[in-house]
Amino acid sequence: MVQRIGLFGLFGVGNIGNDGSMESMLRFLRATRPDADLTCICGGPALIEKRYGVRSVGIGGDRTDQGVRGLLNRLPLVRKLLQGVDAFREARRLDVIIVPGTGILDDFGDSFLGMPVSLLTWCAAARLCGAKLAFVSVGAGPIRHPVSRWLMQRAAGLAHYRSYRDTVSKAFMDSIGFDTGGDPIFPDIAFRLQAPEGVGERAPGRSEPLTVGVGVMAYYGWRGPAGPGANEIYAAYLDKMARFVLWLLDRGHPVRILTGETTDQQAVDDLLRVMAQRRPDFACDRIAAEPVHSLHDLMSQIAMTDIVVATRFHNIVCALKLCKPAASISYARKNDVLMAEMGLGEFCQHVELLDVDRLIDDLTRLIAARETHVRTMQEVNALYRERLDRQEQALQEMLRL
Repeated sequence: MVQRIGLFGLFGVGNIGNDGSMESMLRFLRATRPDADLTCICGGPALIEKRYGVRSVGIGGDRTDQGVRGLLNRLPLVRKLLQGVDAFREARRLDVIIVPGTGILDDFGDSFLGMPVSLLTWCAAARLCGAKLAFVSVGAGPIRHPVSRWLMQRAAGLAHYRSYRDTVSKAFMDSIGFDTGGDPIFPDIAFRLQAPEGVGERAPGRSEPLTVGVGVMAYYGWRGPAGPGANEIYAAYLDKMARFVLWLLDRGHPVRILTGETTDQQAVDDLLRVMAQRRPDFACDRIAAEPVHSLHDLMSQIAMTDIVVATRFHNIVCALKLCKPAASISYARKNDVLMAEMGLGEFCQHVELLDVDRLIDDLTRLIAARETHVRTMQEVNALYRERLDRQEQALQEMLRL
């Protein structure tokens, strides 16, 4: 009997980390269940279907619908009710729904009427229709809005299988009263993606000037552009990153700008503008800033660097997967935990408390101990592969039941 499996998440909406998690699960399922009927339940179904060749449906009501439904979809509460109908209809044809990775259990830049409601809707539809439900190496927390917290707790509680990508995610769920007993911790499944081969590898012992990958993000605070003080937070972040990149150029380091979401292109443009204002004659020929459309693109770019300094989580994931020493400028503890596991816990700062002088010192120390850090990352990556092997074995058991 052909097994019908759905993958749920914010895929196809411009976040290449999310898409990479989905792709990793697709790779696993196509290798172990080649005859399965796969469906992606996502934010951008047209893009996912075209890029990955998998049947795709939207998480919510289609706002492009014509007629009465199109009018009703303009009303948020009605749209959510219609989404429930769509979810139930789709879940009836599925045997399993998998939530593969991503920070699905947080409310970064979202309201409770966004992903929290959608997640519970689809999880409830899965259970009502008798489909198995699995959360695989997901990130959790913070969930700051109490309604969002309640919705996401209930959604997670419906799963037949749950694993978290790090200790801080499991600890967060514990801290809000969720029973995580028996829920294992496995690495982010993006570590399962194939690394690029022969794309600008850099020898660890090569002499300076080293190329530094600088990951930038359109960061406006936890609540996003509509949050309190958003423009001030964004301007302060750009100002500090401009100061750091100019310091790198002054020391002769070529710089490669890295991104992780389509919205980050605005941050790249604004960063270059701020740098030009501060230093009209800066050497722009030593800055590479190319768009990325997947984690494979990102890894290919990181492969051409020696050191990475980044904000987005999957910029850090890809750097560490490729054994590039890194410094993290994060907005959540997920970066810090991953960095600590790789022996780089001392090189972390919160984005809103960024101290550029400390960042410069961190980079200097990373360069000095670069070969030692590379060896540690190689060892941890081998351990990650073993742990992800164990999780895939558990998933195969679940799919066989």
